[in-house]
Amino acid sequence: MSANIVTTLPLGPLDPERTDLLLRVVEGLEPSTLQWLSGFAAGVAHERASGRLGMSLPAGPAARAEPTSRLTIVYGSQTGNSKRIAERLGRAAETAGLAARVYAAGHYPVKDLARERALVMVVSTQGDGDPPDDARGLIEFLRSRRAPKLEQLSFSVLALGDSSYPKFCETGRQVDERLGELGAKRLVDRVDCDVDYDTLANAWLDRVVTGARDTLGSSAQSATVTRLRTAPDEPQFSREQPFAAEVIANHSLTGRGATKAVRHLEISLAGSGLTYAPGDALGVWHENPPAVVSEVLQALHLDGEQPVEIDGAARPLRAWLTTGRELTRLTRPFLAQQAERSKDARLANVLQPGHEADLRRTLQDLQVVDVLQRHPGVWDARSFVQALRPLTPRLYSIASSQEAVGEEAHLTVALVDYELDRQRRVGAASAFLASLQGDQAKARIFVERNERFHLPADTSRDVIMIGPGTGVAPFRGFVQHREAQGATGRNWLFFGARHFQSEFLYQTEWQDAVKRGVLSRCDLAFSRDRSIAREYVQDRLRRVGKDLYAWLESGAYLYVCGDAEQMAPDVNAALIDIVTEHGGRSRDDAGDYVRRLADDRRYLRDVY
Repeated sequence: MSANIVTTLPLGPLDPERTDLLLRVVEGLEPSTLQWLSGFAAGVAHERASGRLGMSLPAGPAARAEPTSRLTIVYGSQTGNSKRIAERLGRAAETAGLAARVYAAGHYPVKDLARERALVMVVSTQGDGDPPDDARGLIEFLRSRRAPKLEQLSFSVLALGDSSYPKFCETGRQVDERLGELGAKRLVDRVDCDVDYDTLANAWLDRVVTGARDTLGSSAQSATVTRLRTAPDEPQFSREQPFAAEVIANHSLTGRGATKAVRHLEISLAGSGLTYAPGDALGVWHENPPAVVSEVLQALHLDGEQPVEIDGAARPLRAWLTTGRELTRLTRPFLAQQAERSKDARLANVLQPGHEADLRRTLQDLQVVDVLQRHPGVWDARSFVQALRPLTPRLYSIASSQEAVGEEAHLTVALVDYELDRQRRVGAASAFLASLQGDQAKARIFVERNERFHLPADTSRDVIMIGPGTGVAPFRGFVQHREAQGATGRNWLFFGARHFQSEFLYQTEWQDAVKRGVLSRCDLAFSRDRSIAREYVQDRLRRVGKDLYAWLESGAYLYVCGDAEQMAPDVNAALIDIVTEHGGRSRDDAGDYVRRLADDRRYLRDVY
């Protein structure tokens, strides 16, 4: 632990040696665990003041409560939804008199699995069927021959996913099936949730609490409970109650000839009380562009002003389509309903087994209006609104540090704008953000914590950042923050794009950071500017592999942000190649080395 960290905290009654030891203990712990530790310390003080040193203390995440008296809740989360549900379940279990402990999947001690009696997993699926990064180790253990038989276990799985992807809730399905194969019995059947998960998740949660009480029996009612209280300084504004923030700057980052337009936005947090750490995301509630709404109404031959009542809320159809429903993201359930209404065999065929590639292209390339135009069918207004997925906020990596910009949050937004069948198509959220210009421009926003993508607490550690395209956004905040902290560790940035002249995002800032020594190294890869061979960030990694391996061996933290489908796997493969070549290891051993980096939370990814 560096001296910089120690001197930023009050020593109080502790000597420097004990302060340093305490900081080492809490490094990397999540806020919920730190809050429990504060209560634990208060409990110790109370017991000692009362002269009852032998009394048992409140149980916490690391407590050794008997497995017969507790419900264990494990979450695998990429964006925070699984964590929120898991903590909500923990509070419900507490209210019902159950002992509960809540773990991020990456922190769950797998040696406890063989002794569990009641286990619940809340796990999301990323991209095309991939698990969240923090759950990979646990899932690999469950799949391995080391996984124990679990005849004593009752379990349930809540699977979160996005039905705009073909492999909807794939990770949850695999976990559910594997636990069953190991002999465990279902406490409650698996529930698969789309992005609008609240209704299904709440019903599942109630059934789990009831089932857990029945399974654990009377011993659970008197068990010591892990407290999951809301932090007293929780901000007033949230996903459910967003803050109407002023957009104070909005300008282009890309030049003429760029493959994709990218904009830089600066959003005021003044008056909100919102705070964030580098690596966190800003949630934005957007509106569908008026042109998109009008085109959908025209394809439906419906009047946008006719009232539509859903769950007691009456609004004009146009209002539902503008602020209440997704129009630029397709889902499999909507395609199924459109196939039935259109009686179009071509669309129905896309949904059949064996046509996964066609389904993937349809979900990725088309929007709601494209399906209505290509496969017309008859809809009434209410049925159409009910068939669409509710509008959900978009999350953008914050491209700033409050240590540098104060009550602001900066975003780096790539505009989705393309032509399909000679018709212009735009991404709803990016088009909405691009339009927010002028004195009255406001966006409804909230902060989404991303604790698994934060900087190391030890500022003497080196940091390697790999962020092609808009994946560079959080690293702008990282560099700002490290400079403000006076971090002594080195910073190394890898950035890639197609063209140097038009797509080198934040070029002057990076060049200035190198000149001032804030960036120790900045390696670039531009895939369309070379006449002989294209170069991507993974190619650049291999070219400087010897130095990269030396940084990792000296304890550097490595961060990757950006595309999950191609870039992230390619970077991972490059890391294995580098460890193989420069570490003198077999490929299997190199793979284990990279996995250990992830297990040690020194290889962190924010991919999408």
